[in-house]
Amino acid sequence: MRYALLLHYPEMTADDLGPEAIAEGMREFDAYAKALHEAGVLISAEVLQPSAVTTTVTAGDAGLRVQDGPFADTKEQLGGTFVIEVDDLDAAIAWAGKAPSVSWGPVEVRPSSTHFRDGAWTPFAG
Repeated sequence: MRYALLLHYPEMTADDLGPEAIAEGMREFDAYAKALHEAGVLISAEVLQPSAVTTTVTAGDAGLRVQDGPFADTKEQLGGTFVIEVDDLDAAIAWAGKAPSVSWGPVEVRPSSTHFRDGAWTPFAG
């Protein structure tokens, strides 16, 4: 089954973190991504830019509304995602528990039901 690991953690700037913490975080996430890759389960990974540079689009009677910033006002952000393919939820939870950010905030494990590849939507068996 395919799962998205959604990494949530406190919104902090580079100045808040400091260069040493940033370097350590980069090393930890590099090691985590390499472990997922070496295990043959990594489909993709994304590190998201801070929510301060987010643009939110909503639809209403007057058409599209485009606004700066995230939809919800929160102290945590969705900071990144890993998409993995493993045998079951227990395996996905095990990998989520190894995410470097799990000590800073929740890692949401969400199963995928379909994916888009080669011009078509494909349902996942499971």
